[in-house]
Amino acid sequence: MKVFDFDNTIYLGESSLDFILLMMKYNKKIIFHLPIVFITLIKYKMCIINKDKLELLINKYLKLLIKNKSEILDLVDDFWKTHEKNLDINMLKIINEEDAIITAGPDFLINGIKGKLNTKNIISTEVNLDKMEITNFNFGSMKAENYKRKYRDKKINAFYTDSYNDKPLMNLSKQIYLVKKGKIKKI
Repeated sequence: MKVFDFDNTIYLGESSLDFILLMMKYNKKIIFHLPIVFITLIKYKMCIINKDKLELLINKYLKLLIKNKSEILDLVDDFWKTHEKNLDINMLKIINEEDAIITAGPDFLINGIKGKLNTKNIISTEVNLDKMEITNFNFGSMKAENYKRKYRDKKINAFYTDSYNDKPLMNLSKQIYLVKKGKIKKI
């Protein structure tokens, strides 16, 4: 089994950030919260924010900025109409039906493009859209824990990621590939 990170690996960019930027077109209040979003994203990329604090911030902004489940699902449809082009076609070609994608991104966003990903095996952050809160934050070491919970002892033959933040999944993998701007390098 091959396992793939999503953002900056399959999707060229940070899909959640791109989604927030699209939301600004419909909800101008987001502009006032962008500095905190960007600072939080930088802290996430530098591995200097803990999972619990990040989860609290996300839950706060979900409730603050999104009216209801219908609104977010409509936004997801709009998002993929304009951002499907950010999927790396060459990465998609190496994903098979038995492979898996693991992402910290929210399930409602990844589910909007699931049919284009060549696998239905996707582990993502689970969000209860009725309560607008995270129920399973697939972040940091939780990615490896969620992988083991779902696949038990199934070995990862090759893992593709853009970040050493995924070290716990790297530790479960026979081969590791670092992906940067569509270029793949074995490490």
